[in-house]
Amino acid sequence: MKHIFPGRSLLLVVVAALGYFVDIYDLVLFNVVKRESLEFILGAGDPRIKDVGIDLFNWQMLGMLVGGILWGVWGDRKGRITVLFGSILLYSAANIANAFTYDLTVYAIVRFIAGVGLAGELGAGITLITETLPRDKRGYGTLIVVTFGALGAVFAAEVADKGAWFGRIWTSMTGRELMSWQITYLVGGLMGLVLLVMRVGTFESGLFQEVRGRAVRKGDLRLLFNDRGRFVRYIGCILIGVPVWYVIGVLVSLSQDVFVPELGIDTSALDAEGLKRINGEAIKYAYIGLSIGDLLSGLLSQLMRSRRKVILIYLTANLVLTLLFLFGMRGASIAAYNWMCLALGTATGYWVIFVTVAGEQFGTNIRSTVATTTPNFVRGAVLPVTNTFKYMALPLGNITGALVVGLVCIGAAFWATFRVRETFHTDMDFLEE
Repeated sequence: MKHIFPGRSLLLVVVAALGYFVDIYDLVLFNVVKRESLEFILGAGDPRIKDVGIDLFNWQMLGMLVGGILWGVWGDRKGRITVLFGSILLYSAANIANAFTYDLTVYAIVRFIAGVGLAGELGAGITLITETLPRDKRGYGTLIVVTFGALGAVFAAEVADKGAWFGRIWTSMTGRELMSWQITYLVGGLMGLVLLVMRVGTFESGLFQEVRGRAVRKGDLRLLFNDRGRFVRYIGCILIGVPVWYVIGVLVSLSQDVFVPELGIDTSALDAEGLKRINGEAIKYAYIGLSIGDLLSGLLSQLMRSRRKVILIYLTANLVLTLLFLFGMRGASIAAYNWMCLALGTATGYWVIFVTVAGEQFGTNIRSTVATTTPNFVRGAVLPVTNTFKYMALPLGNITGALVVGLVCIGAAFWATFRVRETFHTDMDFLEE
């Protein structure tokens, strides 16, 4: 491992990977426990649960849009390390507060704050790695970060599933009993605080240190819009990632309320508790697939020495599996449905390549802004994507509505892939003037 990551770079990769693990845990946490927590607040069987769940998730995504801009600009002006510390502190505190939230308005506010905090983690970590590792090794660094990080979603589903076990530990320590959804939020918040302590000793990017004292525009969003070439590359980076959140935000996250009943999935093998965990299981399988896909796409990129070719392969797989999900799963067992979620997750596992390309496209003085805003604008795309699906489903039905939205997202990603530079061999020591 040391011959791949020289000097202290290994510490940086490990800390960034752990940070993204906690980030993904907290990112999907709401979709894992939303039904249980909303049934506690609204009452079991309340017809508002579906729409309230979508609205609260959208508040979290809106927070990530705002946070992406704030943390990105901050990282270019004040340093990448400060973002790593500040973002994890904010979303850890928000998730601890969420464990004791019993009001929908407060719930929305806390999810927004958590979203703002979550927005800084990935961009800062990827920026540090792309600026620190040699050009032929940085793909391995981002591969480890994103592949390990995706497993945070799997852990979130396991914590929610084993809530009673974690609850007994909590009760023995505090003497207070909590429900499994509260325990799941608390575990996320406490993991973040532990990681915060572990980050002491991480180091700032050398490229940023060189630029810090120079009279050059740093973190200036106008640099992305005052040049046509830069603007097209920036929009292209965003559009490439949108199919990932179409799959996660629509096909997988709406499993329990939309696609399992719509496709007539056979759930007879599930008990009452299993029926409540349909969403959590779908998310778990999808993120296991995402982790596998990220590992394979990262290795494939190193072997092919190309980012763009790998993205095109994955987008093609994404299109085929989306069609199979919508039109080939009717009446399937819940086990087969979960395996399909795993396959869809694998096909969206080009996230590691997507975030690496975003970090490599632009100069040091705007790199943090791009690397942080791009994945968060993609995540924030779940707002128009899910709302478009919701409105398209009214006249067209859930399946046709999902098909139309999916074809637009995947088609735009194909177009965008040809509008960004091939960056595998790009040297990161340059500025945007």
